[in-house]
Amino acid sequence: MNELITANVIVLSAIALIAAVVLYYIAQKFKTEDNPLEEKIAALLPQANCGACGKAGCADFARACVKADNEAFAHLYCPAGGSKVMTAVAKELGFSTPEHEPAVAVLHCNGSCRNAPDKTEYIGLKSCRLANRAFVGKTGCPNGCLRLGDCVTNCPFGAIRMDEETGLPRVDPDKCTACGACVRICPRGLYEIRPRGKSGVMVYVACSNRQKGAVARKNCAAACIGCKKCAQICPEITVADNLSHIPVSVSADVYGEKLAAACPTGAIVCRRTKGENND
Repeated sequence: MNELITANVIVLSAIALIAAVVLYYIAQKFKTEDNPLEEKIAALLPQANCGACGKAGCADFARACVKADNEAFAHLYCPAGGSKVMTAVAKELGFSTPEHEPAVAVLHCNGSCRNAPDKTEYIGLKSCRLANRAFVGKTGCPNGCLRLGDCVTNCPFGAIRMDEETGLPRVDPDKCTACGACVRICPRGLYEIRPRGKSGVMVYVACSNRQKGAVARKNCAAACIGCKKCAQICPEITVADNLSHIPVSVSADVYGEKLAAACPTGAIVCRRTKGENND
């Protein structure tokens, strides 16, 4: 019996030794040397690890910055840190600071409690993604906001909150870093990252309903009805699938107020994102 135990101990010890040698070899083969410059660049980043830059995280972004030449660096941008962080990174690496127009997240829905009253009651987990699989929504709009706040809980910067009056999520432009977390989490694709514009004025369609006008208006008073009045004012605007689309190239300074005033349902929003009162 003792001989059997001794033999088992020897076998297990041999296996453990072989495994340790193999693991050590693998660790030595694939280990990466710490780069002091990468660590220095990473320290300048906000460490949000939001992935908005297109990299796996801040460490990966720092590595890309160090490996880049001046041309490649111009295409790298940290939305969470913004121009201030990128200027510091560029200075550390000896590059020129890349120009990047500030942007902010906008919600393409104006189906507030007033514009789109609830028609049904939802009983279930408070999750837009789960609710989207189960039913059309409390308002009856198949493309409207579900008002359950996935975007709020997933915003890493606390830039989105639920507005008690409208029932819709509201983006604080002073806190929004345009990281795109809301874009990725919304099951109905209602968010878009749009440039703020030089003057801080934006114009966009706050609707995503593609139903015909009469049907859309039954569910929401602020639905786009595809009337094409906006397209008559600005030729860059297109209307497809009963929904108007305002490209980012359309000047809000020139057309913003005209478009908002001409829209018969109020689906077009012209708003200021600088010095905006968010209380």
